Order: sequence, then C-alpha cells, then structure tokens
Amino acid sequence: MNKFIPQTDISLKKKKKRWTTKGRQVEDKYLEEIKKLFSNITIKRDELIEYLHLLQDNFGALYDKHLVALSIITNLPLSEIYEVATFYAHFNIIKNNPSFKPIKIVRVCESLTCELFGAQKILEELNNLNDENIKVVPGPCMGRCQVAPTVCVGKNYVDNATPEAVKNTIKANKFESFIPNYTSYKEYLSKGGYVISNKISNNEISKEQIINILNESGLKGKGGAGFPTGKKWEIVSKYSGLKYLTINGDEGEPGTFKDRYFLETDPHRFLEGTLIASQFIKAHRVYIYMRDEYPSVIEILKNEISILEKEKIIPDNYFIIRRGAGAYICGEESAMIESIEGKRGLPRHRPPYVAEVGLFGKPTLVNNLETIYWIRDIIENGANWFSNQGVRGRKGFHSFSISGRVKNPGVKIAPAGITVQELIDNYCDGMAEGHTFKGYLPGGASGGILPSSLNDIPLDYGSKELDDEGCFLGSAAVIILSDKDNMMEVGLNLLKFFEEESCGQCTPCRVGTEKTVKIMKQRLWNKQKLEDLSEVMTEASICGLGQAASNPLKSVMKHFGKELNYE
Repeated sequence: MNKFIPQTDISLKKKKKRWTTKGRQVEDKYLEEIKKLFSNITIKRDELIEYLHLLQDNFGALYDKHLVALSIITNLPLSEIYEVATFYAHFNIIKNNPSFKPIKIVRVCESLTCELFGAQKILEELNNLNDENIKVVPGPCMGRCQVAPTVCVGKNYVDNATPEAVKNTIKANKFESFIPNYTSYKEYLSKGGYVISNKISNNEISKEQIINILNESGLKGKGGAGFPTGKKWEIVSKYSGLKYLTINGDEGEPGTFKDRYFLETDPHRFLEGTLIASQFIKAHRVYIYMRDEYPSVIEILKNEISILEKEKIIPDNYFIIRRGAGAYICGEESAMIESIEGKRGLPRHRPPYVAEVGLFGKPTLVNNLETIYWIRDIIENGANWFSNQGVRGRKGFHSFSISGRVKNPGVKIAPAGITVQELIDNYCDGMAEGHTFKGYLPGGASGGILPSSLNDIPLDYGSKELDDEGCFLGSAAVIILSDKDNMMEVGLNLLKFFEEESCGQCTPCRVGTEKTVKIMKQRLWNKQKLEDLSEVMTEASICGLGQAASNPLKSVMKHFGKELNYE
C-alpha cells in the first residue's frame, strides 16, 4: 500500500483528456454528403454492397471518410464495411488522404483468350499513361471473348482493343455503357410473350404438367453442375413457408459469354422464365444476381422490370437486381447468396444445402440464367422440342461460347453430344488463317484442356469420355488453341486466375494456388511438388473453385508433356 499513488488534483490534470469516443471520427461535411445521398433510402443490412456501389458511382471511389459516415447511418461496424468492400475487386478504396479526386478505372482483360490476342502488350502500354484521373488495372474475364482483346473504360467496352483505341476513348470521355438493340416488351408480347406465365397463374397449366415436361425434356442446369432442373424445382417447392428464387447471372468462368448474349438480345424471354419459376415454387421474392462487368445488361433489366411492374405483370419490388462487384467465387451458389445478403462471398459448408437453408435462412431455388431462359420455350413447345435436339444419344442442346483461334467465334447453339471438331468446322467456319488446331478447353478454365487428337469426344454433361480425361463441360465455354500457343503459358494464365479469385477461406485453395503459380513461373517445373499441391487442392478444398483449380495443370502435364520442362 505504500506504493499506491492517489488520484490527486495534480495527477488528474496530467491525464490525457479524451473529448470523443474511440475509433475514427465522422466529419460533418462527409456525413452530410452521405445523409443527402441516402435521404430517400430505407437502410437494410443486406443492401450493403448496393450502398458501396452507390458511393463509388457518385464519388468515383470509396473514400474512407465517406465509409465512416456510412457506418454511422447504417449502424454497422466500420470493420464490417471494410471487410466487405475489400473483398470485391471492383471497389476502389482511398485511405488516409486529406482529400481525394474521382478517378476512372480502366480494366484490361487478361483472361486466356484476351491474352492470346495481345492483352499484356496493351496493359504494358496503358500503364505508361500520365493521367492522374485514370487508374489502369488488369482484370479477369469480362465475358467478351468473341471480340478479344477487350478493355473496359469506366463502364464502356473497347472491343478488339488497341492501345490507340483505348486512349481515344478516354480522350473522348466515353465512360458510360452502350445499350445494344434488343427485343422490347411490345415486340416480345406480339410473339406470344407472357402467354405461358398467364396460363400458369390462371391454373390452365398445372404444376404436375410443368414438372413432367421439364423432367421428360432432360433440361439440366446450364451453369456448370448439370443438375436436373425439374428435380431441383420439385425439391424446393415441397418446402412450406417463405421461399426465395435466386438467379445466378455471375457469368465469371473464363471464356463464357452466353448469358450476356441472351440478355442483350431477348431479355423478356429470361424474365418470363423467371416469373414461371417463381410461380411454381411460390417465391416470396426474386433476386437476380448480375455481375458488375455487365453494366448494359443491368440497365436493360432495370428498364424492362420497371415496365413489367407498370403493366402489373409482377408486383413492385418483386424482382430485385443485386449487382456483383468483381468476384468469380460468387458464381458458387452459396457464395452468391452470401453476397446477396450484403456479405463477403464466402462459400458455405454443406449440408445444409441452399434448397433447404438458403437466402435469409429460407428454402431457396437457385437457377443459372440460361437455364431459366429456355423455360418458356420448353413448356410452350413440349419436352420433345428440347430433348430431340441432341445427337449421339444425348438430350437437348447447349449454348457454346466459342472463342480463340477460330474464324467465326461467338455463341453457337448446337446439339448436346456434338464434338469440338464439328463445332469448329460447321459453326465457326474453321480455324483462323495461319493456325493449326492444337487443343481446346471444353468447359472454361475449370473444365480442363484436351489435345486436338481427342477432337471426337461428345460434349455434354456426364460425358464418360470427358470424365475419363479429367474434364467436364461446365458452362460450355470452348476456347480453341493452335500451334502458335505455348502450353506452359496457357496453364500459367489459368492458374493465375484461380490464385487471384480464391476467396482465401480455406488453406488448400488459398495457399495451394499461390504455391502452384510460383512453381509454374519457373523455367523448370518441379513435377512432384505440382502433383502434391494438385492432390491437396482437389481433395481438401471446400468448394468447386479449389477442387477444380488444378484441372488445367493436370491436363497440360497429361496431354502436352513434351512441351514442358521439368527439374
């Protein structure tokens, strides 16, 4: 007790006074700006990502002082806002600066097809731009592989890009998206649009009839997993109480652009399919998750949904668009649901599955955008219309996104069971001039790589021939490679994509992709280490990203071993 120091007046005077609470303090100027921006918005926790988009769209960046103000008005911890904002690649955060200037982001696509057509040279030249209002960054696949290379200037795409074309676009201040011509509501209505959905709402077509048609047609999910659509609808419809429908439009698989094509040409065919699905499961609300790389599609959907509301085809705020923010992992259904709820897009552990415990903890039907797109046609024309279009004993057709070394790339609707050689010859007018067919990706980055000698494999879900080679159809993104392409560089490009897009939640994927890329950058590869890393990622990752990340590597080592250099 002799060492006890009493709190005398002198000691109290020496204590540091605190006039504010701990943590960052909101500044009145920025709080007023945020209050004004959000004056007509009812704050909801699940709309956090939408609020971050609103800030960046209005101020040109996410300024940390605005984020402090956002924390105040949303009553969310600043740390939570930061962890969400920093998870997504499209959010540009400016910290610890007394002020900031709005900037425009120029993203150079560095996916495989764009790299084949010179994206790296474009990126190098644009990095020399001396413009403090422009930030040049590389970006993953932007869904425009048929016009590679592509560069996104703000929200405006420069296709078949050159450095000069990009610079001219910047000089002309052309930063906004271009809306293409598409089938309008009136045009769609004149061609039998919304007749099927009306018949369903009037009980002229029963649920039993719909399920029978879907099951007999053989329609499977077009997002990559290939799960029978009718069976999925049945599972979710049997749950009682509140249910949701979510549409996965996060078309991030490198080489895939079919969903964008359909929405930029005939959006109401998709919207009617969405309405039919919601009617079938009696959805409380519908959430359409659309990738941020498709600004024109988002604008089209907003406009056409507002027309459906005015025409009383759907109630107000029944179809809700959720805008992604640059995260491939959100193509995984549970990660997408997390993102819709305004969180980081981290895949959930399963079970429970999202059909039982999905959006906001309720039973949820998750369908890929293209799957829904064909619903009206299949119900209208009957199961055989779809199922009879396959070849070699297969059912239906696929919308192949074909890019790479062919004369005529694009979305090709072709029978299930078709071979890559038939796609090249009959749908793409053959190989590009001066190129000899060498290999192909049957299903995007995760679907593996096959040599041209295996050009007779039927392309379809559950294809035994594809399975035997460790490959799968996935999103039907077919990238054609030629004798001009270095397979070590092809493999590295694809693994770098997975390294960048790993959410980091599980160690096998987070560390495995990083270590694999490090080895693949070397002139001589350590074969044993690569095989060990591949096995760990495949067997121990919690979601499909990590489990499929090493597929390109395994394919290159298996089929193109003569081009590789090992230690």
